Amino acid sequence: MRTFPLTLAAALAATLLLTGCDDDKTGGDDVKNADRKSGSGCALGDMGVEVAAGAAPAAGDTGTVTVTLTNKGAQCSLKGFPGVDLHVKDGTTSVSPDEGAKAQSLTLAKGGTTSFTITYVRGEEGSAKSLDVHQASFTLPGDTNTAHELEWTYGEVARTNGTQASVSGFETSGD
Repeated sequence: MRTFPLTLAAALAATLLLTGCDDDKTGGDDVKNADRKSGSGCALGDMGVEVAAGAAPAAGDTGTVTVTLTNKGAQCSLKGFPGVDLHVKDGTTSVSPDEGAKAQSLTLAKGGTTSFTITYVRGEEGSAKSLDVHQASFTLPGDTNTAHELEWTYGEVARTNGTQASVSGFETSGD
């Protein structure tokens, strides 16, 4: 008869210990990615983001904005193109992939990097044939609900027969 109360006490203690565990998945990289399978689609929240620009100096010139992503999570994959939108005062314009570009599949190990480039033609300031872009945003394939926003300080974007901007596919970086 004495084993029952001891067993019950041990079970209660174990239950209290387990309910005291913190289930926060925003802590370190290992905890944050514990619920994501290795090799699954990359999540924007697991990426470090760096932006470098070769801004177009004058209307009609071509400029580039290169976004470098560093995987801080578990191994993941990118299949397709980044989704890029240009934001203007009254709306949003989606940027198409570079003409002739083909979507590739890329696997990123933890610490691995990749980049993509937004290429644009600078528009004439105040022209009806230009988009006064104030912000750009991008998403990753498979994680289209999470966008990273970039302040656009590179001038207006020309629009002749559509927006004069395109986005490259993901390119491998490093070794």
